[in-house]
Amino acid sequence: MKNWIALLSVFKERQEPIALVTVTKCLGSTPCEVGSRMIITKDNVVHGTIGGGKLEFLAIDEAINALRENKIIESSYTLGPEFEQCCGGKVEFIIEPMNQSPELFLFGAGHIGHEIAKILVDTPFEVHLIDSRHNWFEHSTLDKSIHLKQVNIDDFKTFRDVVKWGKNCYVLILTHDHSIDFEIIAMALQHKTKFLGLIGSKTKRVRFNNMLIKDMNIKEGMSNVVCPIGLQVGGNTPKEIAISVAAQLLQVHYNNE
Repeated sequence: MKNWIALLSVFKERQEPIALVTVTKCLGSTPCEVGSRMIITKDNVVHGTIGGGKLEFLAIDEAINALRENKIIESSYTLGPEFEQCCGGKVEFIIEPMNQSPELFLFGAGHIGHEIAKILVDTPFEVHLIDSRHNWFEHSTLDKSIHLKQVNIDDFKTFRDVVKWGKNCYVLILTHDHSIDFEIIAMALQHKTKFLGLIGSKTKRVRFNNMLIKDMNIKEGMSNVVCPIGLQVGGNTPKEIAISVAAQLLQVHYNNE
């Protein structure tokens, strides 16, 4: 597959999840050579080949699993009778899921929100910093990799639609208004997220838990919400709090790779 770099660029631009299979070792007689590649999409569309047959079928199956679990897989197969081949060679390959970076949707572009966004630059996280205050980002000097998004407090649908819900979705809530915090929590609990966190005290957690159960009929309450947020490393300045929260997000990301 000589055009694999160009294909990867196309999928990257579209932010379409794919798995790249690369043959890393060939011993004995094999139907492929080192450097043979395939690209597999989530819809099981295959570009390229590593030699066909049962080996390729198994590699495609493993690639779909790699995409589902969003983790790198290394595999090794000896080509014997069970592969309907008699060459007896051995093939090793690596499968790399791509375009499934964790995305952080951070509601509240105050001091702590800004610091979290800045700390996560050059990490795996794609950061979306969101606020409902008018012209809040007008004079922003944040890194260009951070997506600044304005939502409309009079149309809560804009809060929901700004998030790409799913297994790579991390949501942090630290707005300037507790009532907005609660509405976002109630909304987020109805969608799939990898991490849902709310800034606040244990008292705030208990209050929100009671409101979710009694007023919103959400039986699980705050059981799926991290509150307070951040690792207990000490310090209470915006930057210190941001460091503890960023560390927690990275810990969740890497512990589940």
